[in-house]
Amino acid sequence: MNDTNIQDIPKIHTEIARKSEEIGFTMPSDLYVGSFLKTLIASKPNGRFLEIGTGIGLSLSWMIEGMDADSKLISVDNDQELISIATSYFGNDDRVEVICKDGTDWIKEYSGAKFDLIFADAWPGKYSEIDEVLDLIKVGGFYIIDDMTKQPNWPEGHEDNVIALTAYLEQREDLQLTKMNWSTGLIMAVKK
Repeated sequence: MNDTNIQDIPKIHTEIARKSEEIGFTMPSDLYVGSFLKTLIASKPNGRFLEIGTGIGLSLSWMIEGMDADSKLISVDNDQELISIATSYFGNDDRVEVICKDGTDWIKEYSGAKFDLIFADAWPGKYSEIDEVLDLIKVGGFYIIDDMTKQPNWPEGHEDNVIALTAYLEQREDLQLTKMNWSTGLIMAVKK
């Protein structure tokens, strides 16, 4: 098996990657993570999905491709420039709501329905507000985090945050957890 031969890259992905390079966006998502998200989302027809950390929209492109016509997705980021770019690509899709707001504030203020999958790709929902985010996942729903193996752009001492988060998730009795030393290092948890 050759896992580098990814066949189903979203059509818009090349354009978003080009735009990332043009504006100097240095935190693009990995193709493996995107493919994984697309596959998981496809398992949840009529699903509700949340992405915390839109960035420029690379992961979002994969997530949207996995959705059926009846699914809904909310993507939140605090960077207006990046949100404007993501909105230019996905703003006409009525299944998608792209929100420019601090993730911590959004998590604390959200009072809507629970989600079938949450991809936490920002500090809020991953290293802060973790309990609040995990409470937003339906039973049987997925919690996905990436960048759990040492990355070149990690600030000094960040590895301690990763170790603490992993230990916290491992001790929770309401999650079934799988740690994957693959791609950028993934943790997939399912709410019990």
